[in-house]
Amino acid sequence: MVDYIGVHRVQALVRERGTAQFIAGLSREIEADYRRWKSFEKSPRHATHSPLGVIELMPASDGRQYTFKYVNGHPKNTAKGLLTVMAFGVLADVETGYPLVVSEMTLTTALRTAATSVVAARALARRDSRVMALIGNGAQSEFQAIAFHDQLGVREVRLYDIDPRATAKLAANLAGESLPGLRVVHCASVAEAVAGADIVTTITADKRNAIILTPEMIRPGMHLNAVGGDCPGKTELHPDILRREDVRVVVEYAAQSRIEGEVQQMPADFPVTELTDVLTGRCPVRTSERDVTIFDSVGFALEDFSALRYVYRLHGERRGERLDIDLIPDLENPKDLFALIGSRRSRRERPAELAEVARA
Repeated sequence: MVDYIGVHRVQALVRERGTAQFIAGLSREIEADYRRWKSFEKSPRHATHSPLGVIELMPASDGRQYTFKYVNGHPKNTAKGLLTVMAFGVLADVETGYPLVVSEMTLTTALRTAATSVVAARALARRDSRVMALIGNGAQSEFQAIAFHDQLGVREVRLYDIDPRATAKLAANLAGESLPGLRVVHCASVAEAVAGADIVTTITADKRNAIILTPEMIRPGMHLNAVGGDCPGKTELHPDILRREDVRVVVEYAAQSRIEGEVQQMPADFPVTELTDVLTGRCPVRTSERDVTIFDSVGFALEDFSALRYVYRLHGERRGERLDIDLIPDLENPKDLFALIGSRRSRRERPAELAEVARA
């Protein structure tokens, strides 16, 4: 039997700890794994594109455990009452190849994306950053706001979305959480939201080369958390922002980000720094309070590895509530797979009949 962690189980695990504390624990897990970067076998995700979206497989392994995530991105799904992003994942034991758990990863992906954002921002943003513009107020926006308020001390979030209903939804959800000292400001445009912001998080969904931020919106010292551009042909930043002399760009995994991130707009030799090198101190990025830092985040499989192990560990603390699925055959003789569908008596149980057949 293989462990199964469904949506209701993840809901319970998050509610027991509180959303902010859950994300904080997950961010520590993700940072620890980025610090042991060389332990991982890494590859860009495998993507299958269609005119309406993308389906991706994201594998990672540290030689002891292996994970993969199946995830889609279909921006027009909401018109059908469906999620734009849906995911599930598997954590397996490398020694045997057997899966340990199959888990939902739709909710978990939103949690790990926010956790990764704060890991990067803690290393890149100015220490006195207290105002964040949140451009794109869809399914992942609450997680970003909660994480930045809790872990980076953000005290004001400035909201904008082309759909006012999304902004109203986000504001209502934040009002329902315990977020002491957080001021929520509704803005009528991207420019209004960005004005006065120390951190700008863009997390839009449209699969196109969009220009959400333009050069005149960027002021010295800003940190840009560019989350929405996560596949070929999908961007959020005007390329001239990346060309600024004071800009420093950090990515998760350069081989994947050059295909999918904001830097897909730039030449192949455009300089980027991988997050692991920032976290371990090998390549400090912010050298001045006036530097503009960009975390060009596309989502990397290592983060799903961290998230799956984290959720599985928390789940394991309450084994009495586990749910198994019969994904793997349980055989008395591992060489006799046919026993699952053959007649009730195996061939060795019918020696007389077999002898008759042999004589015939």
